[in-house]
Amino acid sequence: VQLVESGGNSVQAGGSLRLSCVASGYIYSAYCMGWFRQVPGKERELVAHIDTDGSPKYAASVTGRFTISKDDAKNTLYLQLDSLKPEDTAMYYCSAPDPPMLICSGSLCYCLPFKHWGQGTQVTVSA
Repeated sequence: VQLVESGGNSVQAGGSLRLSCVASGYIYSAYCMGWFRQVPGKERELVAHIDTDGSPKYAASVTGRFTISKDDAKNTLYLQLDSLKPEDTAMYYCSAPDPPMLICSGSLCYCLPFKHWGQGTQVTVSA
């Protein structure tokens, strides 16, 4: 599994960016893929992911401002960042579990742990 992020940049507060993550090396599925961010000296934070039923899930700090989406034809996961704040400044990483991405027991499905990571793309938001 290989993940390559792009789209990071420096913007002013209130601006927007769209991050992309191209996946390769396996039979692509966006289920249970996600976006993390990390600031030096702090733990990596899960920002958004696609759940087992295909629904998007967000951290409280970005709900209403960030949107995760996918284009299966392009093997690409996106993160739209709107209304950016200085506290959104971080390195953003795309991540995926090992295929098959999730396991199911009866009607309950669970995402496998995140295992594969891209190299990251830097987002810097100035006040």
